Amino acid sequence: MNTLFRRSLPVCALGLGALLAGCDRAEQHAAPAQAPLVTTVTIKPEEVVLKTELPGRTAGYRVAEIRPQVSGLLLKRLFTEGADVQEGDVLYQIDAAPFEADVARAEANLAAAEKAVDQAKASLSLAKINQERYGALFEEKAVAASERDQASTDFDVAQATLAAAEASVQQAQAALKTAQINLAYTQIRAPISGRIGRSSVTDGAIVTAYQAMALATIQQLDPIYVDVPQSTSDLLALKRRVADGHLNNDSDGLDEVELIFEDGTRYPYKGELQFQEVTVDPTTGSVILRMVFPNPDGLLLPGMFVRVEVKEGVSDNAILVTQQGVTRNPKGEAVALVVDQSGTVAQRLLQIDRSVDGRWLISSGLNAGDRVIVEGSQKVRPGAQVKTTAFDPNAGPTTAPVAAQAAAH
Repeated sequence: MNTLFRRSLPVCALGLGALLAGCDRAEQHAAPAQAPLVTTVTIKPEEVVLKTELPGRTAGYRVAEIRPQVSGLLLKRLFTEGADVQEGDVLYQIDAAPFEADVARAEANLAAAEKAVDQAKASLSLAKINQERYGALFEEKAVAASERDQASTDFDVAQATLAAAEASVQQAQAALKTAQINLAYTQIRAPISGRIGRSSVTDGAIVTAYQAMALATIQQLDPIYVDVPQSTSDLLALKRRVADGHLNNDSDGLDEVELIFEDGTRYPYKGELQFQEVTVDPTTGSVILRMVFPNPDGLLLPGMFVRVEVKEGVSDNAILVTQQGVTRNPKGEAVALVVDQSGTVAQRLLQIDRSVDGRWLISSGLNAGDRVIVEGSQKVRPGAQVKTTAFDPNAGPTTAPVAAQAAAH
């Protein structure tokens, strides 16, 4: 009896397994697979201010190279290197003794010229009296015509002598003014206010008027310039977009620019686009954009490498999509999966312009109202039927579809 039971047990187990397998196939046939659930974002055109980052360098707002205007012995440097100086401050003192002597000589020459004028005036007055007297005597036939003519000649000579003396006075005055100017130039003063750099000469040096080597350089650092090169190709593309109506650059505030340091931190003060150079640099194929930034804290120094965020214009109907909704195909092309009204997945080939606040700006491939799959795209292929749920930007990247799937069940 026991032997019969043991022989029949495998047969029963086999039959039971076949029965269960048949039940599973029947259940699978009765309950077809559900369409996968994906999360989508509906494209809505937005008004976006388009910006671009360009590299640039800072430059002093005003730069003055200090050079002597007279030659002489440099007696003393009167400033501290690296300090702020004010317009009119005395920076260097040149030995003034030779120039003081020139002033004294010019003053003496002027005094002599003025005395000569006084003598010429007296002579002219006497010559005029004689001319009148001899003219009257000639009318009375008391003197000869030659005497009358000599008196007239003496008067003309006196007039010419006075004119020459007055010219000598003007010449002496000019010489005195020149000597006084040269004497004033012995004090080399700051032409602008700003920060002065190191001195190239020391006390006791011989300097020459208008020499090639600057004694020092003063730079005004507040405000400060930032010069940014922009390629002509980018400039032409921007003008075409404006001409085609894709971009509006007439809005207020587009001249406002922001500065970014090399370490990625943003400068706390905003600048202003001042002008665009009218000549293209033939070596680089670019034009210079000049910005002005306030620099009250002295954070910006001439020659610093920075990046500037420039506003190109306003796009009134920009198409923006979450970056996680865009992938690359084997060719490296940007693609996105969209869901049509019937719930069918389709693939779109995209043209990406740039990144704007963590989203892609799409120049072609998507239209207003398209539903782009941003989560769950790995579960579907073009042509598949899917169920959709709206993307919640406040939810985590994985919790939103999981929660929606649980709600569907």
